[in-house]
Amino acid sequence: QVQLVESGGGSVQAGGSLRLSCAASGYTYSNYCMGWFRQAPGKEREGVARIYPGGSAIAYADSVKGRFTISQDNAKNTLYLQMNSLKPEDTAMYYCAAGTSCPLSQERSYKYWGPGTQVTVSS
Repeated sequence: QVQLVESGGGSVQAGGSLRLSCAASGYTYSNYCMGWFRQAPGKEREGVARIYPGGSAIAYADSVKGRFTISQDNAKNTLYLQMNSLKPEDTAMYYCAAGTSCPLSQERSYKYWGPGTQVTVSS
């Protein structure tokens, strides 16, 4: 049974930082690429960042490039998203996802999803 569980969300003021974690279980972690998505009220879900096994092919959405960093710890089967210089526009539910193909623009490529963790940034 494949399961993904996010944690680390919360409420911070603009300019602050948060680190999101995604714990994976039930599969061989190295066989999947992973990504972070987010969805704000009234907006479509968008890809934030993705990473392939070994830390290769990292990609970020233009809106977070330079502020967010995606990484993974294979030994712990955990994916991370370090978010710095947070802006009110970053407020959204953040989701962790895994798949065998992980383009930022193709949500259907991801086979497994976590329940999400809320990030709220106040101005």
